Amino acid sequence: MRLSLMAITLSLSVCAADSGGVFGSDGDSSKVIRAGMIGLDTSHVPAFAKIFNSADAKGDFAKIEIVAAYPGGTDMPASRDRVEGFTEQIRDLGIEIVDTIPELLERVDVVLLESVDGRIHLQEAVPVIRAGKPLFIDKPVAGSLADAIAIYDFAKAEGVPIFSSSSLRYSPSIQELLTDEELGDLVGAVAWGSCSYQPGTPDLYFYGIHGVEILYTLMGPGCQTVTRTHTADTDIVTGGWSDGRLGTYRGIRKHKAEFGALAFGTKAIKKSGPTGGYQHLCEQIAKFFVSGQPPIDPDTTIEMFAFMEAADESKRRGGGPVQIDEVMGKAREQATQRLESVTQR
Repeated sequence: MRLSLMAITLSLSVCAADSGGVFGSDGDSSKVIRAGMIGLDTSHVPAFAKIFNSADAKGDFAKIEIVAAYPGGTDMPASRDRVEGFTEQIRDLGIEIVDTIPELLERVDVVLLESVDGRIHLQEAVPVIRAGKPLFIDKPVAGSLADAIAIYDFAKAEGVPIFSSSSLRYSPSIQELLTDEELGDLVGAVAWGSCSYQPGTPDLYFYGIHGVEILYTLMGPGCQTVTRTHTADTDIVTGGWSDGRLGTYRGIRKHKAEFGALAFGTKAIKKSGPTGGYQHLCEQIAKFFVSGQPPIDPDTTIEMFAFMEAADESKRRGGGPVQIDEVMGKAREQATQRLESVTQR
């Protein structure tokens, strides 16, 4: 921890609702943003903490320090079996461990919601948003499309900036495809990666989200129809975009499953290079906390989760086509009920 900065943080107040940025309208760069973590049950937690709290932090990282964390956790094995170990790693980094989310919110200005189990993200996000704290939500943004919509709707109503992303969106080799002039206009893409499931959530939400995020990074929003072919080892999900382009995600189980993509352009076809690492996503999170400006439009993230929900519905229909608008309509009806249930507790 950068202990020399701790005294400064005591006087910092969150000004996101007024100016969009945590520093407030005066732009005082001497203030340090106190960040907190919710959910210490993923390897992202120590990795992110080491990046943010590095003694060599520069730029936006030098304006932020993770000072407190709430372990959380659920009965999901990936959470239950790891929360204790990751909590100890965070404690060893000198970060205060607290017993409740309200205690955390008293100590911090911004929050990283890291819980590996997306099913509890809505109930964890509500008090953060209600407290006016800018919020980053690690993948998946929620455990259902309805919950994802409810989170974004509540944040909009409360005027609190939030965003969610997989680290793969900001992998340099993926971003390079977006700016590669040799491709010409991008007319389609195929993305792939590991795709293990988490019982209780749509199939692609747990790990498939990484490859789907790559696909949406390249294709952008505008998908209308989704079809899915499913076997024990593989998922093939194809989306038809409103401008006639096609984008495909290949989810891989039991075989070699590195992440990557092919971009189809009017002038060339190119494959991405190696992907991985958290540095570039953390740079976007830090920039977001300083500026208060989310780097991804909420509608794009919501559509991406609708794409994955539609893939589940296509599976239920034996691979038949599913309209994005169909699953969005059902989820929006459910979102209002879900939000009312959580906010009234």
